[in-house]
Amino acid sequence: MITATVRAAVLDIEGTTGSAAHVYDVLFPYARARLADWFAGHRDDPCHAELLAEISESAGKTVDEAQAVAALTAWADADVKAAPLKRVQGLIWAEGFSDGTLTGHVYPDVPPALRAWHAAGIACYVYSSGSVTAQRNWFGRSNEGDLSALLRGHFDLRNAGSKTEAASYRSISRAIGVEPRFTVFLSDRVGELDAAAAAGWRTVAVRRPEDPSAPTGEHPLVTALDQIELTGPRPTGPGSPTPGGEDPT
Repeated sequence: MITATVRAAVLDIEGTTGSAAHVYDVLFPYARARLADWFAGHRDDPCHAELLAEISESAGKTVDEAQAVAALTAWADADVKAAPLKRVQGLIWAEGFSDGTLTGHVYPDVPPALRAWHAAGIACYVYSSGSVTAQRNWFGRSNEGDLSALLRGHFDLRNAGSKTEAASYRSISRAIGVEPRFTVFLSDRVGELDAAAAAGWRTVAVRRPEDPSAPTGEHPLVTALDQIELTGPRPTGPGSPTPGGEDPT
């Protein structure tokens, strides 16, 4: 059992709180098959022009709609963590979540852990390469029900930055108002854990039995969240700040 006294817990999704297979076998193909139709159906939406501009910036050249779809498809096939791809995937998935075609996946040990940490006064956040929209749908329409009330906020590539850069974790620390030493990050990716540790965070590696990308670093290791016991710090007196801060999103 891993024990720690913290004010905030920041959780990855894929391979940590939810199944990596669900992402690769269900969500990614769903979005990939609908890229062209989504752009064709949203030409009057502001996000259409915004995405074309974002894709052009990432591609290093001005692209039209057809070229944007081609670039997104190539990025999807190569599993590139490109912010425009993650944004449009989230928008496409939102439609599937809304009509009940899609659900998010969380492991059965996740809801009890979130409830226990929430009850202990620990602010729980999600940090994933998937967009904030996708994250909210994942936990709000999960196979274990609506878990959104247990989460204080969400971070992605657009509002925090790359998950393998220590600067991203420092940015999150500023946003949530919690000292790095009182923040723990849970992930199945050693590069992400290393970056969080470099920013002064505590880290826990999660190795799900079915996850092919298990961490191999020096971080404390668990196979389920019920192997982690987090306690919140004791109040220091009247007027002490509550754990975490305002929802950053």
